[in-house]
Amino acid sequence: MRRTGRPDGVRALVVVALAGGAAFGLSACSNQAGQDLAQQACVHVHRSVADYLLATRPGTSPSVAAQLQEQAAQELRAALPLAAAANSDDGSWNSLMTTISEGAIVDEGHLVPALRAQCVVADTNPNVNPQSPTESSTPQNVNPEPASSAG
Repeated sequence: MRRTGRPDGVRALVVVALAGGAAFGLSACSNQAGQDLAQQACVHVHRSVADYLLATRPGTSPSVAAQLQEQAAQELRAALPLAAAANSDDGSWNSLMTTISEGAIVDEGHLVPALRAQCVVADTNPNVNPQSPTESSTPQNVNPEPASSAG
């Protein structure tokens, strides 16, 4: 039995529109999932950096420093699969994943600035709009009294 209310073309258009909307919605969820995973990875990164910095603090005994450096390395290893999953969901997390993976071959001290910077990005909510300047303030690169166009 066929409905007579809508032609086949309209039904097909509705199906295509719904499918496109669903794909768009799922892609937005994927990007959020990527950030969530990057934030989870950064929990381990923060622990790793803290352990590494404690290990390199002057006066730390060699045995304690070795233990702290091993804990730091374990935290980076725990962060790597999360960063890889974040990168899989959203390729913009490739630098985080790559930097964490470098911990296996590069002394973490060389990676700390990059790890911190990448985790600042991960820990920042991208959906929050920055505050706009007040209407009375003029940006520094704008001449508040432009020359007249009459010449």
